[in-house]
Amino acid sequence: MATAAGMGIGAACLVAPQVRPGRRLRLQRVRRRCVAELSRDGGSAQRPLAPAPLVKQPVMPTFLVPTSTPTAPAQSPSPAPTPPPLPDSGVGEIEPDLEGLTEDSIDKTIFVASEQESEIMDVKEQAQAKVTRSVVFVTGEASPYAKSGGLGDVCGSLPIALALRGHRVMVVMPRYMNGALNKNFANAFYTEKHIKIPCFGGEHEVTFFHEYRDSVDWVFVDHPSYHRPGNLYGDNFGAFGDNQFRYTLLCYAACEAPLILELGGYIYGQKCMFVVNDWHASLVPVLLAAKYRPYGVYRDARSVLVIHNLAHQGVEPASTYPDLGLPPEWYGALEWVFPEWARRHALDKGEAVNFLKGAVVTADRIVTVSQGYSWEVTTAEGGQGLNELLSSRKSVLNGIVNGIDINDWNPSTDKFLPYHYSVDDLSGKAKCKAELQKELGLPIRPDVPLIGFIGRLDYQKGIDLIKLAIPDLMRDNIQFVMLGSGDPGFEGWMRSTESGYRDKFRGWVGFSVPVSHRITAGCDILLMPSRFEPCGLNQLYAMQYGTVPVVHGTGGLRDTVENFNPFAEKGEQGTGWAFSPLTIEKMLWALRMAISTYREHKSSWEGLMKRGMSSDFTWDHAASQYEQIFEWAFMDQPYVM
Repeated sequence: MATAAGMGIGAACLVAPQVRPGRRLRLQRVRRRCVAELSRDGGSAQRPLAPAPLVKQPVMPTFLVPTSTPTAPAQSPSPAPTPPPLPDSGVGEIEPDLEGLTEDSIDKTIFVASEQESEIMDVKEQAQAKVTRSVVFVTGEASPYAKSGGLGDVCGSLPIALALRGHRVMVVMPRYMNGALNKNFANAFYTEKHIKIPCFGGEHEVTFFHEYRDSVDWVFVDHPSYHRPGNLYGDNFGAFGDNQFRYTLLCYAACEAPLILELGGYIYGQKCMFVVNDWHASLVPVLLAAKYRPYGVYRDARSVLVIHNLAHQGVEPASTYPDLGLPPEWYGALEWVFPEWARRHALDKGEAVNFLKGAVVTADRIVTVSQGYSWEVTTAEGGQGLNELLSSRKSVLNGIVNGIDINDWNPSTDKFLPYHYSVDDLSGKAKCKAELQKELGLPIRPDVPLIGFIGRLDYQKGIDLIKLAIPDLMRDNIQFVMLGSGDPGFEGWMRSTESGYRDKFRGWVGFSVPVSHRITAGCDILLMPSRFEPCGLNQLYAMQYGTVPVVHGTGGLRDTVENFNPFAEKGEQGTGWAFSPLTIEKMLWALRMAISTYREHKSSWEGLMKRGMSSDFTWDHAASQYEQIFEWAFMDQPYVM
């Protein structure tokens, strides 16, 4: 039997002997396409393995042998931490015997594959990565299966963009079965794989479901704790009290999935890039360092922490640390002490464990969802208590702006719009504005600038500033529309303001996807006075639709909205207005500059619209930047061995 150190795990280790380098590249492409072909039936049927004559019998690495298998125990260092949870079945390596294949047969295989599945061979001139990798996303949510915010959008779109660039991509998330979401997992089939996870005073069994969709392996971890009414993280009474337990299971399962799940006929193996998102997945890099690498597993893997919102860190009492199943010596990685002003009483020592902090100190690279936010998290104002720690890792801290799904947000094809338009023909936008004014019961006036706001009605979004500024704005010849829900006080204010300014103001309490698309297309200006915004998506949607954003210059808003400059050396530049500091006076100044430009400088306004619509905020652009992060991560040894 081959030793653990001398053999590879997973398809990345398959090598074709007696084939020239040029042929080997083509053969690797064939293998990926054949896997995609085998995977096309998704959850309706299990995908077959490679033909028997070309496959050797699986060989089980010694360090993953279940305790029930009669084999010599592998030696381990002493003292040794608790080994990772073992699967109920063996993990093997599948190697095709390619000695009988000639170069002619390889060429024929390529020809047949192109005849059977042309879209796999040629992904519509999709840009391909220079180096392809096995990428494992770990997340608490991903659209369209389960979503509560921007995290779900990112983890539902970025994996697909990376897969289209040639990577093999898996997404691991919980299988939420709360009644409303059950239908979203209907196409996922049971993999017949299950593991027992040692944590929280016992062994907890989880199972895996799988769906192959859009060239991505979507893996769903199933456990009774994910089967309950409410939203993803809580219900009407607040956050679930066992969220730490639920996402500890997710992290353990995510570490095992690449080793035991034969997706498309073979496993992902150990040389993976784990992309862990927010606190829900932050235990993954800690587990890699504490429970896998000491046994020689995942020594070639790397991890990237993606921070979507630093305000949520997964903090629980220090007394829960033994429940996590980690060795005692790793307590310092998660140790957290609240400042005195944040403690409940005089006897409270403020001791806690912090999941996100554990990932910050063990991940190989750290990414935030904008360059501006990557700086803000290192400041006392935006660091949420982790600013000093993040500053110490500034050399591996980067920011990448999220992308937008142009299949859903495209004014030339949007199914929710009454008229379509593009950067080459803007005539449909004026028609969309007239239809929106008609739908909302506002006077149809093409000469009046229509200002919009879409978002939660809370303090972070700057609603209090809008409330204070509305009396001044209503003196101008403008119209204003707001869509959102949240604080009951702000909801009541929207209703009363509408009744006071019937010809100028409309407030839609609640949220509607079709209405949000029509407001984005029909408005001339989108206002976003957020106090902080890690990335922000509405300003990206607005620019895609030719709506000029006026934003507070913070986080991703500052990164994505370029201030209008009519006197630039190379002609007019900019896509909107980003004001700072966040005051009523500055916000009103920026809005009035936008209103004046709209009324008095039509050619400049059209230039603002077209530059915004021509900006590249696609997921393919973001995916290429993530590839650079992956390359940097693999250049060095794991940050924690």
